[in-house]
Amino acid sequence: MNVLCIGNSFSEDATRYLHQISDDEIFVRNLYIGGCSLETHWNNIKEANPLYEYQKNGRRLKMISINEALTKKKWDFVTVQQVSQFSGKIETYEPFLSHIVEFIKEKCPSAKIVFHRTWAYDDNSTHGGFALYDNSRPKMFKAIVDTTNEIAKRYGFDVIPNGEAVELARELPEFSSGAELNINRDGFHLSLNYGRYLAGLVMFAYFTGKNPERVTYEPENTDKQINAKLKSVARRAMESLK
Repeated sequence: MNVLCIGNSFSEDATRYLHQISDDEIFVRNLYIGGCSLETHWNNIKEANPLYEYQKNGRRLKMISINEALTKKKWDFVTVQQVSQFSGKIETYEPFLSHIVEFIKEKCPSAKIVFHRTWAYDDNSTHGGFALYDNSRPKMFKAIVDTTNEIAKRYGFDVIPNGEAVELARELPEFSSGAELNINRDGFHLSLNYGRYLAGLVMFAYFTGKNPERVTYEPENTDKQINAKLKSVARRAMESLK
C-alpha cells in the first residue's frame, strides 16, 4: 500500500522505521518542513511551493511541492497533522484544514485521509510552545486528544494514536521520569531508536490492521525486552481507540 504523510519532523519521527517494520509491505513518503503548521501547508499548496523534503526513512530524496507529491503515485492513504505546539488548539486548524482536505480529495479521490495524532512534550521540555499548555504534559495531552477527537468527528477521519502510545510508554519503568532512557530526545521529538520505533509500530498497526507484537524487525543497538514492551504499548494504543 502507498502512504503519503503531509507533516513535519513529527511525521519524520513516525515514518523513520515504517518500511523496515512492514518488511516493505508499506511504501511511505514523508513531506517534511520542520515546524510546519496547517496554515503553512495551505499557503504552500496555494503557491505550489517546492519547499518540502520528499523523504524515505527520514532521508531526503528530492525537494518537492505538496501539489506534485500528491500526483506521484496512487496513494491509498494521506495523513495530515497540525504542528505540535498547536495540536491542542482547535482555533488554529481552520480554515486551513478544510482547504487542504478539499485539495487532497481533488488530487487523490481514491485516497483515505487520516489524522496523525501527535504527542505531548516531555515534562521537562523547554520548547517555547509548551507554555500554551502551562508547561503541563497532562494538560497538553488532554488538549491534543480533545481537539483531534473533535476534528476526526467533524471530518470522519480515523486517528493514528501516537499520542496515546507515547503516554503509555512513559508509564514503563525504562522511560519514566528520572530513568536512564527517555522516549524523547530533546523534550519533544522522539528518541532516535525507541521513540521512533514505537511510532512506526503504531503506524504499521493502523495501516495493516496487524498485531505489532508480531513484528520481527528491531532497530540496531536496541534491547529486545524493551522492544517487546514497546510492541505491547503499540497494540494497547490501537486498542484505546475501540
